[in-house]
Amino acid sequence: MFELLLVCPQAEVDAVSDTLEGLDALSVSVEDADAGSDQENALFGEPGMPPPAQAWEQSRVTALFNDLASAEAAHRAVQQLHGTEFSHTAIQAVHEQDWVRLTQSQFDPVEITPEFWVVPSWHTAPEQARTVLRLDPGLAFGTGTHPTTGMCLRWIAEHPGQASVLDYGCGSGILAIGAALCGAGTVVAVDIDTAAVQASQTNAVANGVHIASGTPELAVGRYSLVVANILATPLKVLAPLLCSHVAQGGRLLLAGILERQCEELTQAYAPYCALEVLDSREGWILMSATL
Repeated sequence: MFELLLVCPQAEVDAVSDTLEGLDALSVSVEDADAGSDQENALFGEPGMPPPAQAWEQSRVTALFNDLASAEAAHRAVQQLHGTEFSHTAIQAVHEQDWVRLTQSQFDPVEITPEFWVVPSWHTAPEQARTVLRLDPGLAFGTGTHPTTGMCLRWIAEHPGQASVLDYGCGSGILAIGAALCGAGTVVAVDIDTAAVQASQTNAVANGVHIASGTPELAVGRYSLVVANILATPLKVLAPLLCSHVAQGGRLLLAGILERQCEELTQAYAPYCALEVLDSREGWILMSATL
């Protein structure tokens, strides 16, 4: 395979990318041409917020083709169609790699507690692991590597045997499965994304535990533990709903919250409960309340 690299101005990025896709490029990617230099520009901000621009002032557009002839033909076509003066162009061979092995090498077992580990299927669990949650990267969020997931799982591991658990916004189902592995009774995992619902059920079967998974309508009644690891804005909107699902004396566990968002979450939940910060990691916090 061969890749065609073009450095072009911001205004041309979309048109050039569309042209390359129309020329049967296997893939087209766009990166900051100044990445790693003093001129590097952070284009994307906080999750859920729109980016300030759709491309960098100088963007590196990379298109992948099956053979050299296709890459050279695409280069000529882009120059003819757009008449753009590219500040840099190159065509280079892409060496074959075992992409599966390369991807797998980026995911190692994750320690939640000394005895609780999240382990990808291609790894052997550490000797000290007494509880092992098998999970591979997939379409749904949640592999145990993100600080928010890790904080939630650690709390669950340190408070085993919950009578009933609701995982609201379950993603991969990792928190629901972790609760089931830690001896929870009834476990319900819900998400608005049907891919997440399917991933949760598949992952639960792979771990030999039973959870009920579905869209939010599946969540009925009250639970001894309600956990929601999403983002601050939806957590604020969901405040009355989530609190209504917590049994008397039960625990509410919220994550996906940046440290600077602590006060706004506290205020949003004040009519229903008194949130407190239980844990923090890498700029993220875990908040909780007993109802």
